[in-house]
Amino acid sequence: MLKSSAIAHDSWYLVNYFKYWYEQTFMLWQPIEDLPSDWQKLASSELPPLVTVWNEQADRLRQSGEFQSFNEKLRREIAIETGIIERLYTIDRGITRLLIEQGINEALIPHGSTDRPVNQVVSLIKDQESAIEGLFDFVGGQRTLSNSYIKQLHQLLTQSQDSTEALNPLTKEIFRVSLIKGDWKRQPNNPLRPDGTVHEYCPPEQVASEMDALIALHHQHRERKIPPEIESAWLHHRFTQIHPFQDGNGRVARCLASLVFIQASWFPLVLTRDDRAVYIAALESADRGDLSSLINLFAKSQKQAFLKSLGLSEQVLSESRRTQVIIASIADKLKQNQSASIQERCKKAEGFASSLFDIASKRLQDVADEIRLSIENSIADAQVFTISAGVGDSRSYYHRYQVVETAKQLGYFANLRNYHTWIQLVINVETSITLLLSFHVFGHEYQGLLVCTACAYHRDNVEEGERNISDIQSITDSPFQFSYADEEENLIERFKQWLEDVILTGLEYWNKSI
Repeated sequence: MLKSSAIAHDSWYLVNYFKYWYEQTFMLWQPIEDLPSDWQKLASSELPPLVTVWNEQADRLRQSGEFQSFNEKLRREIAIETGIIERLYTIDRGITRLLIEQGINEALIPHGSTDRPVNQVVSLIKDQESAIEGLFDFVGGQRTLSNSYIKQLHQLLTQSQDSTEALNPLTKEIFRVSLIKGDWKRQPNNPLRPDGTVHEYCPPEQVASEMDALIALHHQHRERKIPPEIESAWLHHRFTQIHPFQDGNGRVARCLASLVFIQASWFPLVLTRDDRAVYIAALESADRGDLSSLINLFAKSQKQAFLKSLGLSEQVLSESRRTQVIIASIADKLKQNQSASIQERCKKAEGFASSLFDIASKRLQDVADEIRLSIENSIADAQVFTISAGVGDSRSYYHRYQVVETAKQLGYFANLRNYHTWIQLVINVETSITLLLSFHVFGHEYQGLLVCTACAYHRDNVEEGERNISDIQSITDSPFQFSYADEEENLIERFKQWLEDVILTGLEYWNKSI
């Protein structure tokens, strides 16, 4: 009896020890889940007003050669960067920019600028470019997403890829195997993490049913009109949870996210090598049940695409050389500028700008007071203060150089003619640095879209008491945009969050300069 009890105890111990080891070593697969019940809270408050402004100019822009060129470059950038994200190849940044501007051409890739044979890299990129172009044809044909289309997409994306890596679950050795193209995996494809753990994806025998569930839920979401940034992130993540193909799942997932955006008449998803770390962290957060980081990353990508496309307006007007077209365009522009509705929109946007200006002025003054209090007993000659120029101030034209340089870093045209206000936080403590916030018009045409940018720079003493401006750095990764289409309560809330990030980054800039 005692012997039997001991054996039972040992068996229980071994079973539970194995279970503990397995749970620690493997991230266990779980069937996909629908959106959380509070998904409305995940929607972007920035995108709807920006989309409103975009939609009013979209028809004119879409017909232009400049916009078509912009889209072609966008697709080439996606095609190149998606392979870099997946570590299929590497390409120097300078060559990447050249390929985006001039097209995917072997002759443009010099020896040593990539880690694989040039012809293989070009073939992979062209396959990825074809897949993105195919998404537009898919949407244009008003087709609905299906498993068969996803398999076709995979077939196209992997057309020039003949093999992939596989993991021996016993020895944990990695070896190469032939790639199955356009069909579900037949063996587990669980990756080995750097820490020695294994991430378990959907078992091969469950893939078909899980993909059916994914497609069904996606169609339900379309009927419910789930916002594109939420649906694209959900579809992308749940697809990667299943990992239905032997390889190429990341490339297919980003195409599916792009498909959601294109169906909404937005832009395909752009993620680059610089986004890789944030992208992986967002996917891991989604694995733990939090989609917000992935949604925010996708929303940021769309925001940048909208702002870049809106910046094309002036170029669109100048691309035709025919006299009658130029005259017609000028007449149309003058008519729009005189339109009461445009004036009302601009006035509303400027009202928002005044509110945000007041918020920023007060917050920067509070920061100046905090700094003075913290150092008043240790540094006698410290100077910390704010200066500002609001609407109608004769100094509103000041600091054009800093504002224009910041706009160049962020990749847009800063229009200071129609509207410009600014606020400075000046810190003269051992060194002299300035934080500058500028409210101005985004792009050449003023139709109610304003931005606020923030930069930091040094002011160094030179001869005759003059100060030289140096090391101008944008302290945001994109301008804070707003328009007449915003809701004031949401606008103020997101501006306050943005402003706190600006202040923190600005103080870090000061800290590094001491």
